[in-house]
Parts: sequence; C-alpha cells; structure tokens
Amino acid sequence: MAIPELIDPASRAFKSILDQLAPTEATVLIIGETGTGKEVMARYLHHHSTRRRQPFLAVNCGALTESLAESELFGHEKGAFTGAQNRHRGWFEAAEGGTLLLDEVGELSLSLQVKLLRVLQEREITRVGSSRAIKVNVRVIAATNRDLAVAIGERRFREDLYYRLNVASVTLPPLRERCEDIPVLASHFLQLYARRLGRPQLRLSDEAMRVLMHYSWPGNIRELENTLHNAVLLSQTSLITPQQLRLSPLAGSDLTQGEEALDQFLRQQMQQSDTPLYHRVITALVKNALELTQGNQLQAAALLGISRHTLRTQLGHLGVIKPRRSSLRQRDASQTALPEQERELRIGYQKFGNLGILKARQLLEQQLADRGVSVLWSEFPAGPQLLHALSHQEIDFGTTGEVPPLFAQANNSPMLYIAWEPAAPQSVALVVPNSSPIQQIRDLKGKRIAVNRGSNVHYLLLQILDEAGLSLDEVRIVYAPPKYPLTPSDLHAVDAWMMWDPLLSDAENSGQFRIIADGTGRVNNHQFYLAEREFAARSSDLMHTLLAALEQTGRYIDAHRAEAAGLLSTELGIAPKSLMHALARRNHQPQRMNLNIIREQQIIADRFYALGLFNRAIRVRESVWQP
Repeated sequence: MAIPELIDPASRAFKSILDQLAPTEATVLIIGETGTGKEVMARYLHHHSTRRRQPFLAVNCGALTESLAESELFGHEKGAFTGAQNRHRGWFEAAEGGTLLLDEVGELSLSLQVKLLRVLQEREITRVGSSRAIKVNVRVIAATNRDLAVAIGERRFREDLYYRLNVASVTLPPLRERCEDIPVLASHFLQLYARRLGRPQLRLSDEAMRVLMHYSWPGNIRELENTLHNAVLLSQTSLITPQQLRLSPLAGSDLTQGEEALDQFLRQQMQQSDTPLYHRVITALVKNALELTQGNQLQAAALLGISRHTLRTQLGHLGVIKPRRSSLRQRDASQTALPEQERELRIGYQKFGNLGILKARQLLEQQLADRGVSVLWSEFPAGPQLLHALSHQEIDFGTTGEVPPLFAQANNSPMLYIAWEPAAPQSVALVVPNSSPIQQIRDLKGKRIAVNRGSNVHYLLLQILDEAGLSLDEVRIVYAPPKYPLTPSDLHAVDAWMMWDPLLSDAENSGQFRIIADGTGRVNNHQFYLAEREFAARSSDLMHTLLAALEQTGRYIDAHRAEAAGLLSTELGIAPKSLMHALARRNHQPQRMNLNIIREQQIIADRFYALGLFNRAIRVRESVWQP
C-alpha cells in the first residue's frame, strides 16, 4: 500500500534515516507501537534497495507455533518429522536475493533465537532433518513492539541476538507524536476507501478533522485507517461528521491543561491521598517516559530532563532493572573433566579488527576442529557491551580498547588481560560537521557531545576537556550507544561526536566532517585481548591457540590490507577505502602483557578513580593472565 508524503518533522526525520539505510545491506531493527506502520517501513527499505527486483517476504514470528517454527523459517527435508511428506523451503530460502521481515521478533522462543543468531552470523541455514548447510543471500529486517531491553533483563531475549539485529535501528514515533501527519493520512485513507466504494465525492467536515487532530490514537495509523474506512461505510451524505467517526471523546482529551491544572491536581492528591505521593509520581513519570520512547533509556531520560544515570537509578529502585544472573551454563570444577569433543570457545568480537578478520576467514575453526572444540561467535557494537557479556560469563574471550576493562574491574568483573596491540591514538577523535561553528576545544563549552560511556573515546573526551580547562559540568554529555552506520539525524542530534575507527575513517573520507582533536598526545588507544578468569585458568591450551591465530591474522592484515578491507566492507556497510584507512592506522600484532603496558593502564585507572567515575580503586596487575 502506498503511503502519502508525510510532513511532520518526526516523520521526515525517520524517513531520512530510512533513505540512508535503504541502499545498504545493514540489518535493521524497526521499533514501534502496534499500528505505527513497521511493515510499510520495511517495504520502503526493500523497494529503495538494490534488492528491489527480488522477493520481499514478511513473517509474523508471534504467529509461529513452537513445534513448527524452525521448519517454517529454515525449511525441512522429506520425512524429517511426522507429516513431512515433501521437502519444504522455509522463509529464508523463499526470500533468496531479497528481503525478509521478521515481524514481532521478540516473540521467538529462546531455542529459536539461538538458531536465528547463527543464521545471521554465518549467512546459512540448515533444514530440519538435514545436516547440510545452505548458503542464503537475504537481507533481514526485524520489527518489534516489545521493549527488548526489558526482555533481555528477564532472560526472554538473547542479548547477542539483539546486538546482531540492531546493526541499525529506526524508531517509529506513535501517531500522537506526529500530529501534522494526521490530516495527510486521513485524506489518503478517505480517498482510498471512497474510490473503492465508488463514492469519490466524500470529504471530512472541519469538526471531524478537529476531532481527528485531538484524538490520542492508541492504535496509531492502523486505528486511523480503520476509523476512516468505517466512516466511509456509515456515511449517508458526502460530508463526514464526527458522529460517523465514532471516537470516544475521553480517549483523546487532554486531562491536564497546562501547569495550573497540573499543580491543582498534585495539591488535591497530596491532600486526599493516604499514601505518599512522591514515589507514585516518580513511578508514573518513569514508566510513561519509557512507554513513550519504546524503552529507549537515553530518549526517556532526555524526555524527563535527567541524565541516563539518574534514570537507571530510578529504574533500580522500581525493580525494573534486575541484576543479571550468571551464565545460562553454570560452570564448576567438574567441567574440567569433560571430554574434548564437548568443549566450546565462545568469542565476543567487534566486526572491525583482528577478531573480525579471524572470524571471516574461519581459520580458528579449522585449527580446532580435530580437537573437538566448537567456536561460537557473538558480535558486539563496542567494548562496554562486550565486557558486560564477559562479566556475566556469556562469552569466554574478546577484545576491546583501554577503558572498558578498567570499568569492568571496578565492577568486580572476573576478567583477565591476555595480550595487547600497540597504540593507535589517531583512530579516536572528536569530529564536527564542516558547517559547525566549533573551531577549537574551547568552543565546546555548553555544547552537546555524544560519547559511548566507559569507552576509549570517553577517556579522550576527559583529556580534551582538561587540556582546554573545561570540566564535565561545562558541556552537555549525551551518552549514545554505538551504531553502524550513523545517519544524518544521529549526526544533527548533537554538536560533536566522539568517534573511533572505522566510523572515524568513514567520516573523514566523506569530506563532510572536521576533526577538532584526536588521541595524539592525549590517549594511547591500545587494544586488549581479555578472557573470563575461570575459562583462562582451565583452558590455557586454547589461549595459546587463540594468540597464535591472532598473530597470524595480524600478519595477514598487514600483508593483504585491501583484501582484509573487502572482507569487512560487506559486514559493516562501510566503503573499503575507509576501512583500508582505518586498518592502516593500527599495528595488528598482538603482544604478551608486560610491566610498561600494565603501568599505562594503571595511570588511566587512577585518573578515572580520582574523577569519581569508579566506585573503588583497582590494581591492574591483579587482572593479568599468568600462563
């Protein structure tokens, strides 16, 4: 179904994002309330992509029965189960070359989430009843109206799958937040159903349009469409009046007209209520902010006018954020006696760097196959998210920059430093658009700066501000999660971005951004390889194999940089030229931990503790692997 040109600023913003994402191969997560048009947006992405001449298929994950879901998605062989009389192609095979929308992806069972994660990572499926992997070329778009962050906390949705789906995300605002679109959509649906019923002369009265504009639309665009369809059916004249709309006036009314009404309401509640009002108000504010932003904590905090840290504190008091349980697979000493064929090596990786190349080349799998070790890969957008998984024993090994391991140690993470790669200070920087009035560091005063909390760029920002004599209180920090790729709406949401490679190289090569300051003379930006403490203690043989494979991969990157950039380009949706630039900035040869590198990490740790960003002092030497 065609959608008219929407005019509300919120709609223009997400359309701009869609226009940026459509030509790429990036997996997209569309988030929005029921009825906001998630499937329509998915079709828009498909029809404006290079896959437009291939199939677009949509599957409602919530409608898949547990017993047949795997067969529906991945297909089955003849005789795979009772009733499987013929070979069946699943949704992935049927969408070959095109786009597959996984609608309501949050409804998938945990067992199916594991299989979907593997399909997304390996780009191959295995039919039920078969052991043969089949390569698939499908762009996946996922959609959900659920708060996946809450589902992750409740162990109902896998965090690694979330990060794999959320390569790029689009949040569709509810209709009540883009009121300027209501007349456009109403006119569109009225004409559509009037033509179908042979009544093209139908039009909305001014009063009917006012009712539509002041209604809250809990069912969003779908409810608006149904309302207009029903009005066309009921109308006996050419003019549709409010009576034909059949909307409840209370559903769309504004119960609090301005600050005076709010003050009066609060005073009344304090005088009449037997229970303390403060906790009730805070609870209502937080819950409503989360509902309005579909669970996005950063946006909810901005809506409330507080920091995300303050919001998370309130969520903790309310019991919304629960402590993560240990790994689904509890480890104990008895596991050391397991036969080798039952061993697993779970690696957390970011697409850029040695581990990303190692995964793409499948060298580790080849080396460990004869030892009965299964290698499982989980992708993470940046170091803080990877360290969170390592701390909760969801992965065994991973890589990140200088700062995330320090935050992890301050939070008592059971991690060990295994090795490091030399400094690359130019691979982190603060950038602004070419049109920005910001010319020097002092110009940052009062500006909005996006940074990934607990990351290397977080540390660089502290150094930059200190150099200019500015404090954290003199700038507006926006703790933004990492995202590939950055869209125009992302870039214009703040005044400056703290970036790291390969996003930084891509921004440089675009010619649209200027670097105000990079890490040179400010931060080292070493890369570290880390392992979960218990795993490293009992799997020394795997640690040595991993390090050897990483050293081999480093030599490969340095000798075949263009080929390595090509391997990364498809996954990241970033031009090979940018990736070659990013790869050239680093020395990719891992080295064992030594006293000098430990001292440099300790200096950073002491700085963060002195600033009050750590809740306790740490000793880096206590977290170094002793093979």
